[in-house]
Amino acid sequence: MEDRLMTIKQLAGYLNLNERIVLRLVTDGGLPGVKLGNQWRFRKAMIDTWLDDQMLGLTPRMIDEPKPVVSPRAMLELASCFDVSHILPEMKATTKNPAVEELAGFAADLGLVRDKTWFMGALIERENVLPSAMGRGVAFLHTMRRNSQQVVRPFMVLGRSKAGIDFDALDGKPTHLFFVLGLKMNEMHLPWLSKLSRMFATQKAVEPVLAARDAKAIYDVIAASERRLAKSG
Repeated sequence: MEDRLMTIKQLAGYLNLNERIVLRLVTDGGLPGVKLGNQWRFRKAMIDTWLDDQMLGLTPRMIDEPKPVVSPRAMLELASCFDVSHILPEMKATTKNPAVEELAGFAADLGLVRDKTWFMGALIERENVLPSAMGRGVAFLHTMRRNSQQVVRPFMVLGRSKAGIDFDALDGKPTHLFFVLGLKMNEMHLPWLSKLSRMFATQKAVEPVLAARDAKAIYDVIAASERRLAKSG
């Protein structure tokens, strides 16, 4: 299906959902759409990106969560994709596109992606469809399309800006923490990414990361948050 504007009826058919359910999702603010007069219209590219974020667990769950295809324990360990060297404690960029370039370059310098230009372009492509800043000072950047040839291994890097950057966040506030996800395929890390989103579901969870003095302290705060979440079930 080409990227064109869809009606409620067409979107319901595309998602294989009842029209009333689709209308409830959009009026609740879950589905991205625009109201023209008294009619809703939807772009397929934005719907596909929203579905992608739903599958990754990066937005509030509006659709049924897929069951993991392998053991959750193996996928939920923070250390499987992330360590102290993956943290940029103070970003230099002050605006959006330079921030994406800085983060993509950081991942490339670590040897996590083979082509910085590809990674930066893929991240910006996704941002142009649907911003990754969730509000609460947090953004989860990832590409719209997985590319196992360009991503050396699944990873996460984190950039921190204490001053904050205007990243088109849903709440209109500056973004301070930029989690950049390098994925080879969706299924391998769905549970881990869903947990990451839960770990930073509130502003209170963000504040200790902003206050941490260096990369090691940032990592320790995040690891402690992971352990608390595990204990809470």
